[in-house]
Amino acid sequence: MSASRPVQPPSGVLFGAAYYAEYHREERTEADLDLMQEAGFTVIRVGESVWSTWEPRDGEFDLDWLQPVLDGAHERGIAVILGTPTYAVPPWLQTAYPEIAAERRTGERVPWGARQEVDYSHPAFLFHAERVIRAVVARYADHPAVIGYQVDNEPGMELFHNRGSFQRFVRRLEAQYGDVETINREWGLTYWSHRLSAWSDLWTPDGNTLPQYDLAWRRYQADLTTEFIAWQAGIVREYASPEQFVTTCIAYPRPALADEQLVEVLDLTAGNPYYAMQDHLDATVDLEPLTHWTTSGVAAMLRQADRMYSSKQSRFLVTETDAQSIGGSELNLPPYPGQLRQAAFAFVSRGAAMIEYWHWHTLPYGTETYWGGVLPHSLEPGRVYHELAGVGADLRSIGSTLDGYEPDGDVAILWSNDSRFALEFFPPLATADGLPDRASYQHIVDAFHRGVIDAGAQSRILHVSQALELGATELAARYPVLVAPGLYVATDADLDLLRDYAEAGGHLIVGIRTGYGDEEARARVEVAPARLHEAAGVRYEEFSNLGSDVAVTASGPLEASAGAAARRWADGLISTGADTLAAYDHPRFSDFPAVTTNAHGAGRITVVGTVPSPTLAADLVRWAVPAPIGDGLAPGRALPVTVASGSLPDGRRAWFVFNWGWEPQAVTLAASVTDPVSGEHLPTGTDVSLPAWSTRTFVSE
Repeated sequence: MSASRPVQPPSGVLFGAAYYAEYHREERTEADLDLMQEAGFTVIRVGESVWSTWEPRDGEFDLDWLQPVLDGAHERGIAVILGTPTYAVPPWLQTAYPEIAAERRTGERVPWGARQEVDYSHPAFLFHAERVIRAVVARYADHPAVIGYQVDNEPGMELFHNRGSFQRFVRRLEAQYGDVETINREWGLTYWSHRLSAWSDLWTPDGNTLPQYDLAWRRYQADLTTEFIAWQAGIVREYASPEQFVTTCIAYPRPALADEQLVEVLDLTAGNPYYAMQDHLDATVDLEPLTHWTTSGVAAMLRQADRMYSSKQSRFLVTETDAQSIGGSELNLPPYPGQLRQAAFAFVSRGAAMIEYWHWHTLPYGTETYWGGVLPHSLEPGRVYHELAGVGADLRSIGSTLDGYEPDGDVAILWSNDSRFALEFFPPLATADGLPDRASYQHIVDAFHRGVIDAGAQSRILHVSQALELGATELAARYPVLVAPGLYVATDADLDLLRDYAEAGGHLIVGIRTGYGDEEARARVEVAPARLHEAAGVRYEEFSNLGSDVAVTASGPLEASAGAAARRWADGLISTGADTLAAYDHPRFSDFPAVTTNAHGAGRITVVGTVPSPTLAADLVRWAVPAPIGDGLAPGRALPVTVASGSLPDGRRAWFVFNWGWEPQAVTLAASVTDPVSGEHLPTGTDVSLPAWSTRTFVSE
């Protein structure tokens, strides 16, 4: 497997868009590049969507058409990220090798006509993919404009049910478990007479109902994605210079994806955070997401950024994000004035080293006709172009100030892709109409992440493997508060780390489903929360879904705000020594605490037996983090104002202040800072006005 290299992002924050000169109906490359230069663009991404242009017929390559784009970009000081075109298969390949089509169910091929319809583990596809990758990369690897490569695009969209993929799955299970008696035992296949007598007995996943099988299947599908991207990265590195990076753009909701494993084979993390705009970015309003792949709300947008940082625990590239409306022809929500600038600096504040928009010009044809680009259909620079030119000017003024920036985190939140897989198959939560909520894991995590943001704090998302690598003592030293929400798939070592973290002085906050399952997604045959209940001073043996919010009342050190409530779930917590922080206002559930806390070692363990409402989650974070880092600049702030920050290599701190709403706001500075855009010095005590949908950037002195 191709290993990543220690490549740092280029100096400064790269700024640009995906650019497809080949999509224009008339030649206008020079005009486009001139407009980009005037808008302060410093990077474009090219080439990844047009295999049929690179190779119009089998073995016949047309490689020179991109040369004017790269030459023109280089002349204007615009860097280029070159893509490999393997995610959109040309028709000649589809018709010559129909068997490469992915199957969503065994024997049922995905129809052609979109993109990403291919089983990228199929040998026939890999043969042709390698040929075009080598042709394109060899042609342009030495071009001075090329600073890096994006291999494929948003991989992991399908779970491949193809016969070849299934047979390789069976072989991997055999390698892992050794014999059928072992898998019969580990998966509990005595149940419903599923015991295997030979590996050939294993059924295909189409009708599977067993969670252990599904977890193994999802892990395998994620492995296929990692192996495919690693294979491509290895080919590209044969041509790339040491200064050129290799990445792919990650769509984090993809089902066949384990991001922390995928980025191990890449030099930099890159991702595509899409979000709903207009009132969806009002921090005082709650609106449901418009699609499963876009977020709604400030906290959810910031969570996307925190997830990108989490993959490598390092700065990342935004390879695609909103310019105008994003989605189908029925989703038309162009940003309010100021929101594009806010979003750009929000991503930068959480670690983005590049902001790149989808895409330069809005297309007159194709599936994405109404996915708005920087230029509208008229191709005349309009409001969006001019607003983004302002962002480009700001980033040019900031220059290299943010090189080496590391975002702050008041609270660490654990993330587990295995738990995401398991709770998508066996969701603990139900939708409003009573169906299994396949997004249960994300909802559980988001409840706590939003609480962090609404309480005026900042989060750092950690993969469980990254927390294990740090160890309990270092984890407690770096992150005084650690939230473990929905950690259903967990080894004994994972749970012991949580207990030891609290013993070492950390404040562990345990969410629902944590400590209930093991590494095979089997329910643990022990007192819940397993391996934590003694240290937490609480246990439970029953749990209930909640059909509606249940109000909670606080006691002890926790102060509950009006509207604090339990949502969707209640563990029947039984204190064995823990103090009650919150109780249900309910004739039955009042028998159980909603939230408990217990001192353990040098720290403490707080157990939250419900999905906290935004108000309750924020109350919990305010109690756990009474003095967030943001108070060092703007104490006393409240939504819709948020503050993000991070450290610079020279010891200074960069600050980002936002007003996510229509009403003008103001903050009084508690520290002396400089505005890196204007150069203005602002002493302690300065009142800073924040107009509607505005953001300010400062650097401490």
